[in-house]
Amino acid sequence: GVDLMLQRVAVVGAGAAGLCAARHILSRSGRFAPPVVFELSENVGGTWCYDERVGKLDNGLPVHSSMYRDLRTNLPKEVMMFPDFPFEPQLSSFLPHQEVQRYLERYCQSHSIRPHIRFNTVVESVKPVNVTTEGEVEERTAWEVTSSDSSGHQKTEMFDSVFVCSGHYSDPHIPLIPGIENFKGKVLHSHSYRFAEPFAGQSVVVLGAKASGLDISLELANVGAQVTLSHRRPRITFPLPDGIQQSSSVEAVEDDGRIRFQDGSVTEADVLMFCTGYNFRFPFLDAAQLGVDIQDQMMSPLYRFLVPPAFPSLFFIGICKIICPFPNFNCQVQFALAVLEGSVTLPSRVQMEDEVRRELQEKLERGVQHRHLLILDQDQWEYCNTLARTAGFPLLPMVIRSLYEEVWRQRQIHPKNYRKLNYRLISDLEWELIN
Repeated sequence: GVDLMLQRVAVVGAGAAGLCAARHILSRSGRFAPPVVFELSENVGGTWCYDERVGKLDNGLPVHSSMYRDLRTNLPKEVMMFPDFPFEPQLSSFLPHQEVQRYLERYCQSHSIRPHIRFNTVVESVKPVNVTTEGEVEERTAWEVTSSDSSGHQKTEMFDSVFVCSGHYSDPHIPLIPGIENFKGKVLHSHSYRFAEPFAGQSVVVLGAKASGLDISLELANVGAQVTLSHRRPRITFPLPDGIQQSSSVEAVEDDGRIRFQDGSVTEADVLMFCTGYNFRFPFLDAAQLGVDIQDQMMSPLYRFLVPPAFPSLFFIGICKIICPFPNFNCQVQFALAVLEGSVTLPSRVQMEDEVRRELQEKLERGVQHRHLLILDQDQWEYCNTLARTAGFPLLPMVIRSLYEEVWRQRQIHPKNYRKLNYRLISDLEWELIN
């Protein structure tokens, strides 16, 4: 029969992923009621919304964003953009975070999303409940969402589906270091780092040499800090500035407060800075009830990194790592909506669980570490194409991959200068360097 009931969707978070979900839900007004978007802060933009404050806010909530003052994107805007919404062409390719925030505000404006966002609203719980609709035989899952506004008023509403778009860059991951309580200096995580000046002239041990560890080390060396970049990755071969030396990973803090490295060497330091990534945390969900195991760096089983097999109307958008984030969200959202509209039929729960188990097992056998199982990297293109083919929406243009890979090469060669280059897309296949 004709389904006259529009589906009600709750979206948790108004960062890039939540705005993308809202935009696509609003464009399908024949099937979906306008979404309700719950946003913790008073702004859109999520992690792109810079906040000089660190620690706790006046309302007792922790600061969500991990943005630091001088961060610039490490992907060019040509690759970062939502495929259906380009950045302004006069902007350079590698943008300060303020420009990405402005872009997300324009995206929100241009698709009239703002009226559907409830700001300063915390989602307290999202629970599956079994309901039977009038005249239907089958039970189906609905979602009970309890939220509270800034004045503490709680409210519980029912939805047909929930998109979890709350990101995974706000709960700092701090590895256990024996003896850390003996350290005499200051300990912080990059989540609470905003700018380099306070560290001028200090000795800083930076743990972790991925994107933020390297960027922050370069910022610190710039203001005259002595940086020890400690990591377990292959040695960085490009020339680092004078103020940065590399070392093996931190093993422990000695009784006298000095830091001991894996190779046995020891150093004193004023500051220990963890650039060690983030944990998955969804305080509003009961993982066990959803049949999902949520650990610090891993969540499973999620079919296509998106759906808990036991509850195929709950979608986690954007939990994969080392991807082109906005294009990836865009594919995931369209696939999820195709599932809800019924144009994509998911396999049975057992089949989905088996497929996830097989896929992860294969990765572990190839030597991928458990904490890296959600890193897509080279697999992201095939992943997006599979979602697009299954759900029948346009594939990502090939030019996105080819430019992404070019920038990746440049970053290996000139980690300090690659952001000076500017690119332009000529077609779905070709880009050019414009400088």
